[in-house]
Amino acid sequence: MTAENIGARLREARLQQGLSLRSVALALGVSASLISQVETGKTQPSVSTLYALVNHLGISIDDLLGVSARPAEGEPEPAVLQAALSAPAIQRAADNPVLEMENGVRWERLAIGAESPADGLLVTYEPGATSSVEGKLMRHAGVEYAYLIEGELHLQIDFDTYVLGPGDSVHFDSVRPHLYSNNGAVPARGVWFVVGRRQQNLAMPVAPGIQRDADSPLSSAVDVLRAMDNL
Repeated sequence: MTAENIGARLREARLQQGLSLRSVALALGVSASLISQVETGKTQPSVSTLYALVNHLGISIDDLLGVSARPAEGEPEPAVLQAALSAPAIQRAADNPVLEMENGVRWERLAIGAESPADGLLVTYEPGATSSVEGKLMRHAGVEYAYLIEGELHLQIDFDTYVLGPGDSVHFDSVRPHLYSNNGAVPARGVWFVVGRRQQNLAMPVAPGIQRDADSPLSSAVDVLRAMDNL
C-alpha cells in the first residue's frame, strides 16, 4: 500500500464528511500542511498520526487498505466468504495488506475473520523508528499482546520503559499511554495482537484528566480509537 493510496482514502473520507484541512488539523493538533502532505502522498504519517486521523474521520484500517471485512448491508455474502465460515482462513505472505508509515514503521495485517475478536499484525520498526516521531504516547481500546522475533525494541508504558529482545513478549491494557521505539542498529520485528478493541471501542472510558466531547480536540496522547470497530 503506497502513501498515495493511503492519502487518497483519507482525503476521500474527509471530503465525504465535509471537513476542511484546517478543521482536521486543528482537531489533531497538527499543521494543515502536514495533513495535505499525507493526503497527497508526499509524506507518510507516523503511527500516532495515522491512529488520530482514523479516529477523527471514523474509518478503519481495513478502509485504508481497501479490504472489506464483510459485504455491504443487504448484499449476499460471496461464496468464498460462506466457505470461509467453515474452512481455515489461509492468507499467503505475498497477500498481506501493508501499511508503510513514517520513518520506517511497517504493518502487515495478518489473516483475521470478519467476526474475529483480535487484530493481528506483523510489525517492523527500522532503526530509529518510533510509533510517534513527536515522542507523544498513544492509547487505544483493547489488550495488546506482542512477541518480538528479532531486534530490540524499547516500550514506554506510562512512566516506565522496558527493553524487549528476541523471544520476549508483553501484554498490557492499551488504554495506558505507550510508545514503541527502536534505538538499535538493526530492524525490530514481531507479531502483535490486540484483543477486544472492537468490543470496547464504544464503551472505552476516557483516560483520567482528559475531557472529551464531540467538538473537543484530541489530546497529545492519541485518544481512544472509538472509530476502529470495523477493523
